[in-house]
Amino acid sequence: MSFLLKRHHLSEDLMREEISLKPVLHPIERILVPENASILDAIRIIDAGAQQITIAVDNDGRLLGVITDGDVRRAILRGIDLASPASQIINTQPKVCRISATFEEIVRTLNHDRISRLPVVDDKGLLVGLFRAEDLVATPFHHEIPVVLMAGGLGTRLRPFTDNLPKPMIDVGGRPILEHIIRRFVSQGFKRFYISVNYMSHVIKEYFGDGKLFGAEIAYLEETERLGTAGSLRLLPSNVRGPFIVMNGDLLTAANFAAIADYHLETGADATMCLREYTVQVPYGVVAQTDGRFIGIEEKPLHQHYVNSGIYVLDASILDLLPESGYFDMPSLFDNLMQKNPSAAAVFPLREYWCDIGQVADLERARSEVAKIFGS
Repeated sequence: MSFLLKRHHLSEDLMREEISLKPVLHPIERILVPENASILDAIRIIDAGAQQITIAVDNDGRLLGVITDGDVRRAILRGIDLASPASQIINTQPKVCRISATFEEIVRTLNHDRISRLPVVDDKGLLVGLFRAEDLVATPFHHEIPVVLMAGGLGTRLRPFTDNLPKPMIDVGGRPILEHIIRRFVSQGFKRFYISVNYMSHVIKEYFGDGKLFGAEIAYLEETERLGTAGSLRLLPSNVRGPFIVMNGDLLTAANFAAIADYHLETGADATMCLREYTVQVPYGVVAQTDGRFIGIEEKPLHQHYVNSGIYVLDASILDLLPESGYFDMPSLFDNLMQKNPSAAAVFPLREYWCDIGQVADLERARSEVAKIFGS
């Protein structure tokens, strides 16, 4: 859901002043999914179409339902096999509008139903296109969401690389890790950045400056002591409003940050933590027993867990939960939020490439994979 549409509910008069009264009808050929497709097929279409949605139609072109990127993420959290039929997660009663709808009706539907994609049908009920929330505002809404990048750590596990260089500035594929991060955000419409710096901060500030050379607006949060991933948020200016993204500055990821922001807004959560699936293999045969009696043995079983990926979306309101001073990490902030409201936090499973460059082996892997993932 668009930040501007959801958070501000722009009046129709104001919207008239900012955009054309005829929203762009986006083509749907690249985002159609066959009736017999699997969930994995739907994921591939969503990724290739880059519209965070795929649409199913029958042989006559009538709408059968939609699957959004959020539907896929929720299916992953439920443990649904991605080889299962896409029909298991399809929304067969999506909100639609007719091609004859007025501009005011389109805006009203997007506002009321908190959606960012609206299938369009003609007077015969045949699918003809798609309206997108970001086409209804003069500036793409992701421009309004700040990004906070944590780049103040010492990087002790990456010595000697970090003896004379901050960890986020280590070269991976011809660019610093932090530059890869900023370039990916900018490519998805994000422009405003705050970089939290401490160790060898001058290296980062001299390289990125005010961000103009990278298509960004960069300001710096100066840590005079170790504050932690949440504690440094106390340094944000008081005019930060609405949601903002927080990310560790030592991550290499192909994450869709726009989809993460949309998901956060759709859930209505105060905070969203992005998760990464992590598999642990027990190197022995695991024995099942009851009351001293052998039941069975499973050789080297795999156990799958979700771990914190170091990427978050937070509403500015939860900054009130921070202590006034001292070190404070992000898990502690989520704990404080859960004590206040057990249903206030959401989770978002990453399914894209993700590498936490915490140790030398991780750095070597990232360097071997960066060209394949991000290109030259």
